Amino acid sequence: MTTPTKHHPSFLKLLAFLASIPAVQTNETPWGGFGTGIDESGWWVKLSLDIDHPLAWNVVQEIGYVLNELSVSERLPTVFKPVSPPPYLNGGPRDYLSWVVECRDQTLKPGTVADWLESRLPQPVDDISAWPTDE
Repeated sequence: MTTPTKHHPSFLKLLAFLASIPAVQTNETPWGGFGTGIDESGWWVKLSLDIDHPLAWNVVQEIGYVLNELSVSERLPTVFKPVSPPPYLNGGPRDYLSWVVECRDQTLKPGTVADWLESRLPQPVDDISAWPTDE
């Protein structure tokens, strides 16, 4: 993947990390296959997963655990969830299911979320053999 150039610089570390995760889809556009946004209530990153990748659900499980449930007593102000336009108007999950990381605390920067993920996901994150499987 080329370095995305159409995103706010605060997202670049997180986008580079997400792009290294198996099953995360990227492309050669200036956006790199990601969507990002910042507003008065926080920030978000939108991404797509290759649902045919053998680790797709492992990736969902690992990211979901870190961003949604890491600590019962000190939860991160983040949410990782699926998003979709109306399937009856568009099509199925292969083309229209996306995932979003949302943060409703502007003091928690995207680069810090990258650090949290990097320290808790399998290492090295881009090595498929480092990821646990169901088999």
